[in-house]
Amino acid sequence: MAVHANDVLLRVSEVSKIYTMGEVKVEALKQVSADFFAGELVVLLGASGSGKSTLLNIVGGLDVPTDGKILFNGREITAATEEELTVYRRESIGFVFQFYNLISSLTALENVQMVTEIAKNPMSAEEALRLVGLADRMHHFPAQLSGGEQQRVAIARAVAKRPELLLCDEPTGALDYKTGKLVLEVIRKVNGELGTTTFVITHNVSIAAMADRVVHMRSGEITEIERNERKVTPSELSW
Repeated sequence: MAVHANDVLLRVSEVSKIYTMGEVKVEALKQVSADFFAGELVVLLGASGSGKSTLLNIVGGLDVPTDGKILFNGREITAATEEELTVYRRESIGFVFQFYNLISSLTALENVQMVTEIAKNPMSAEEALRLVGLADRMHHFPAQLSGGEQQRVAIARAVAKRPELLLCDEPTGALDYKTGKLVLEVIRKVNGELGTTTFVITHNVSIAAMADRVVHMRSGEITEIERNERKVTPSELSW
């Protein structure tokens, strides 16, 4: 199904998640509901323990809810088999985490090629690395790259398969201020140039200003969803 701007790409409907630890039950999500649209950049904002990473993992098919539904492109992924979830993660979702998860024995190019070799309709690894500004670093190993460069390789790896949804969990959490802003600029570029629907998880209130919409989370609930009348560029951010 073709998806266009303002179409609902992702529908979260009354999603709850309860973790049982011995005799203790932890309610990580409490009947969360929201619609997310094709091409938008969303910031999930909240303190540690607010439920934002749990929601991201469920949306990305890495976890399943205790109750509720997730519809992606009209298809209920919460009813999918494990095999179907594997295909969903491989073809539709790009993940970027706080830590880069690169293979140290492979060059930047080879790290990205691991994804392009199994993706359905990928861009070339070279093109993905050019997109994130690493055309001159693609034959370097992770140990020869700065933290910001390694995170940009991770972003290139995530977007090379042309996912419909890019999920970034604290992508600047391990980076200094200046480098973090460079990484956010790459994320903004991917969202703008490729039209990839993008989620950025953060506890940093300042980062919210670069989003189309900001989803505020606390204690497993969405407390507010606000639209930025004016999106700022990462270069304008300060914290």
